[in-house]
Formats: sequence, structure tokens, C-alpha cells
Amino acid sequence: MIRRRSHPDALVSARRTEAFTDGVFAIAATLLVLGLTDQSLGTVGSDAALAAALVELAHPVFSFVVSFLILCLMWMTHVRQFEYIARIDALGMWINGLRLLFVVLVPFTSSLNTTYDELLLGRVLLPVNFFLAILLGWVQWVWAVRSGSIPDLTRSDARRIGRAGLSAVLISAVVVAVSPLLGSIAFLLFAFDGLVTRMLRGGNDPAEAPSAPADGDVGGRG
Repeated sequence: MIRRRSHPDALVSARRTEAFTDGVFAIAATLLVLGLTDQSLGTVGSDAALAAALVELAHPVFSFVVSFLILCLMWMTHVRQFEYIARIDALGMWINGLRLLFVVLVPFTSSLNTTYDELLLGRVLLPVNFFLAILLGWVQWVWAVRSGSIPDLTRSDARRIGRAGLSAVLISAVVVAVSPLLGSIAFLLFAFDGLVTRMLRGGNDPAEAPSAPADGDVGGRG
């Protein structure tokens, strides 16, 4: 008989939610490339013509690379969160599911960004898509802290991680605001995510601490 293993405090094991989320991120990242394969190179009869056609794909390629990297950033946040989240309830699953809804929409809004970049909606929908997905990732951490689903962190450490998570939310909000003027170039603001994260976090990341919190610290969080 196979015995199911889960955290002793778990209402529902978070491992299945974590695995499902990993799969959705992987599919969304893979589907992004379809936006490139849909681009026509026209009639190509020489190396020079092929090179010129590829240069014209600079914007679609840029949007693909940026969207892929931001999805990777979001996935890394997901991985870090579920290193601590041991249990999940119905509300937590719905928050995660809503976040994944916006994750799987990224290939579609990315294609709109490359095809209709001369239109306001074409430039704005992808940044808005990322903002909502990133915001829900932060909301999920707030839920985890308030629901007591993080047994191995003190509440102060959990809140510090939550403050650090605000970095991507704030940057994505700024990207939405400036995207009508800058288009996809606005996504380069995410390069400052590490700096803003360190500013908001303050102190050491619990994952980088030399030892786990003492039992008294974990059990005594309010």
C-alpha cells in the first residue's frame, strides 16, 4: 500500500498545487514561441534577404525574450513561495488558479503586443496581463501568511519576504503606466527588480540564514 506523505499540519498538501503550477508555467513559456512561428518571412531567395527578414522580426523576438524572462521570474517566485507553503485551502487554490489564468493568457497578449504594437491596446494588454499575474502571486503570499500555511517561518520573516515580493508588483505597475509611450521597452524596468527587492526586504533572506529558526520562534509567532 502506498502511503501519502504530507506536512502533518496540512489541510491539503501543497505539493500537488505546486506541481500543477509548474506544469502550467512550462506550457505557457513553450507556447510563447508560437508568436514567432506565426510571423511570415516573405519570399526569401538569398542569405541577404533572409538576414533582412530576420531583422524585421526584431520586435517579435524582443517581446518573446522579455515575456519568457518575466515568466521565469514569476516561476522563480512561485518556487520560493512553495518552499515555505506546506498546506493550502480552497481559497488558496482559487487564488493560485486565478493567477494561472493570467499566466496562460501571456502567449495571447504577447502575440497582440507584436501584431498590434502601433495601437494603444496592443501595447498595454501584455503589461496589464503581467501586472495582474504578478499581483496575484503577491496576494497568494499574503493569504499564506494570514492563513498560517507557513509553519517554518516566523511571522516577521514571512512579512519580510512579502515586502520583497512587492518589488515586481510595483515595477509591473510602472511598466503599465509607461507602456503607452515606450511599448515593449518598458519591460526593461524589470532589470531593477533585484535592487528594489533588496531595498524592500531589509535584513537577511530567511532562505540565506545559517540555520533554521528555533522551535520556540516558529511556535511563538502571533
